This record gives sequence, C-alpha cells and structure tokens, in this order.
Amino acid sequence: MKNLLSPTLVVIAFFLLLGCGSQGKLRQPAAASDPLAALQAEIDQILADSVLLRTRTGLKVVSLQSGETLYARDSRYLYNPASNMKLLTTAAALKRLGPDFRYQTTLWADSAAVQDSIISGDIYLKGSGDPDLLRDGLRRLTGQLKALGIRRIAGDLRCDESYMDDLYWGSGWMWDDVSGWYWAPISALTVEDNCVTVTVTPGEAAGDPLEVSIDPPTAYMQIDNRGRTAAPMDSASLKAYKVERVWRPVAKNVVAVEGGLKLDAAPRRYTIDVVDAALYTGALMEELLREEGITIAGAVQRGIVPENARLLAEHRSPPLTEIVLNTNKISDNLSAELLLKTVGAAVKGAPGTAAKGISVIYQMLDELGVDSTGYRLADGSGVSRYDLITPDLVIELLKEMHRDFRVQAEYQASLPIAGLDGSLKYRMRDTAAANKLRAKTGTLSGVSALAGYTTTADGELLAFSMVMEHFVGSSSAIRKVQDRIGAAISGFSRK
Repeated sequence: MKNLLSPTLVVIAFFLLLGCGSQGKLRQPAAASDPLAALQAEIDQILADSVLLRTRTGLKVVSLQSGETLYARDSRYLYNPASNMKLLTTAAALKRLGPDFRYQTTLWADSAAVQDSIISGDIYLKGSGDPDLLRDGLRRLTGQLKALGIRRIAGDLRCDESYMDDLYWGSGWMWDDVSGWYWAPISALTVEDNCVTVTVTPGEAAGDPLEVSIDPPTAYMQIDNRGRTAAPMDSASLKAYKVERVWRPVAKNVVAVEGGLKLDAAPRRYTIDVVDAALYTGALMEELLREEGITIAGAVQRGIVPENARLLAEHRSPPLTEIVLNTNKISDNLSAELLLKTVGAAVKGAPGTAAKGISVIYQMLDELGVDSTGYRLADGSGVSRYDLITPDLVIELLKEMHRDFRVQAEYQASLPIAGLDGSLKYRMRDTAAANKLRAKTGTLSGVSALAGYTTTADGELLAFSMVMEHFVGSSSAIRKVQDRIGAAISGFSRK
C-alpha cells in the first residue's frame, strides 16, 4: 500500500511550509529596520566574551538628546568605581568653587619682625592645597622676598598646613600602597606632587656602583645605594633589583637601591613619594632661599601664621579649569584628594577634610534626586575599597554636568579622548570612537571602569557608564571589551 497524502493534507502542509519560510525571511528585515535592537544585540554579544565569564558587569548608555536608554545591564547594582570616583569629585569642585577658582600659597612674617634687610623672627609658608605647585612656584616666592630687600632671616621657616586636616591618606586605602606617586600624602602644603623622581643608571663597568640621582635635587631625600652594575649572567643580582622608599619598620625619607642592572641597561626612572609633605615643601623653600642669597639661621618646622602677620609674598595657581583637566586626564589621585578637601573647606569651613568634601558631594547628588542611602563614598580619588556607586548614579551625574552650561565645556574637556590623550591615548584607535569619545578610566586590582560621553554616527550625544569587577590578573582584556563597546555606541546610527 502506498503512503500517500490526501490533497487536503498536501495543501495544509504547503501553507505550513510557506508560513515557516515567511517567518524566517521576515526576521532579517525586522532586525535591519531596528538599528537600536541591532546595537543591543551587538553589545550582548560583546559582553558574552569569555573574559567576563566570572565577573560582574554594570552598564548603561543613554541619549542626552531624547533621554532614551539605549542599553542597560545591572546598572542599579553597586560597584567599586575606582578612578571613576574622580568624576564626582571634579564635578563638585567645578560647581562649588567655579572654573576660575585659584589656590594661594603665601609667605608671611610677624609685622614687627621685618626691619630693613633682616627678618628678626620667623617666616611662615602657608598652603591652601594647590595640587599643581612646583618648585618654580616656590622660587617665585623667594624672588618676591629678595625684591623686598630681605637678605637674612634670624628665625625659623615654619610650615603652615592648617587649612586642611592632618589625615595624609584616604579612608580605605591599602596599607601596602607605598612608595609610588599614586599614594602621595595629602597636605595643604604640597609641592611637586609630594614626590621626587629617582633615576638609576648602570656604572661604567660590571661591579661598579649604580649611579642614582634625585630630582628636584634636595637634601630632604637621602639615598642608600647598594646597587651594582651586574654582569650579563648575574641572574641573582638582576632578580634582586629594587628601588623604593624605606617604609618599614618606620617610614623614612630614604630611597633604597638594591640588586643590579645590566651594563647596557637604559636609565630607569621612578617617581617616589616623600614622608611629611609640609616639611618637604619647607625644605625645598629653604634651599631656594639660600640660592637667592637669603640666609636663614633657624630650622624648618611646623607652625601657624600668627594673627598680626604681614604678607610678604604670594603665588597663585592656574585656574581650577586647568587643575581639573590635569586631575582627570592623567587620573591624578593627589589632585582629587586635595580638591575634595578644598571643596569641604570652602563650603563647610576650614580645616578641609575628606568628610566635609564628601558631604558636599552627597548634597550635590541629593539635588539630582539620587537616594543618599543607595551608595557610599569614602575618598575623592577612588583609591579606597570602601567606595560603592552604581552606573545609574554616574549617568545622572553626567546628565547634570551636560545640562549645567556654566561648567559643561570645562568638565567635558577634562576627560581623556580616545586614541588621543590622557589615559585613553592608546585605546580605541582606528575605531568609530577615536578622537571623539571622552571618558574617565578607572582601575584597581580586580576593577575596571569607563564612563563619559560620545557621539554616534548621526551626531547624537550619548552618556555611558560601565564597570567590570571581580576578575583576576591584568585588566587589559577587560579594557578591550570596554573599547569594543565604546566603538559600537560611537558608530551607532538610527538610519
């Protein structure tokens, strides 16, 4: 018996096949006609990368023109922002201090102590937290003093850092984060990032001591050089090579150099923090005074400017616009912490503290309608492991800074540009994001973040925030995922 279908079944089967074929053909045009759905699918595919298999990811992308959320994933959850915390700190600084705000570093003496070319008492160097003060700034102060005809100081050089508190590190900073410029002490008297640059060069022959120099040249930092120029096969000496400031059992202003460098090794440079930033500033000041031919009989000590003091010299910083740009472009932790305490002092009164500065940020976010119980802030730079915020919060901040015309341009200009400068100089080159995506990076062990602004292929302005955390090892693979997302949203077109 033949297995034949009835005419009715054949007709039904034909229409079923036709229907199935029609659905398959219709899905392609539907996706093509919905560019947003295609973008979302592309981001989903990027986030499916195996490098994110055991991580937590928060991501949000919004249009600043329509307010539409283009993509969101776990954006209401809390993450450690790392240096994305600087987005909040610099926003508060621009809003509360104003783009034209300038720091002042001043030199004082007792009114009755100035007699012709001699100051019979002490002089006072007072700081207000200028993050970008350099040795040349101190030299301007000594030059002004010389122009007054002063040639001798009979008393001490007293360093006044009372505009800020004496908590030199942030809450939740790691105990073993030492010696590098990333963790320099926070003081109202700050100069040269409270660091020195140490250069180590091999000697002329194997066995010769390594050559070590310090910039700026100062007696404040000592060198304990036990390093040797190593023979090519001296693996033990090469492995033992180390340059760091002595920090245990007691922190000292001594740079210890150990182990060896090969004879043909290129010079190596290290930026190392100092112990006691205020006295470091005073030591550089004293050395510059002597260079100007002004003798000082006393010592460099701490002190407070007396009420009846006479102003002798003053140095003003660049405007806040430039300071914020430096803070965000290179992700300068010290600048962020000083900005936080400056905001606290300006709004809540001196001395400036991190707690006062954080309360100002809370107030700023409260004005945006952000629930203050839904996040936690501990410092201004993002070094702290206690900071916890959400991508949703970052997006609300970015939206507000875009709306505030008084500081919009200054804020956006401070962010690194993909493929061009700052911490994004080598990222997203030759992609749709190059030269237009502006964003703040954030990196801690196991944390990588990126947040800022970009424009689409249609010129639509977007704000985005992404953070990946709980991974082991280098963040380079995580950053590549972020870069792919940055390129995708920058190349997006609704047409």
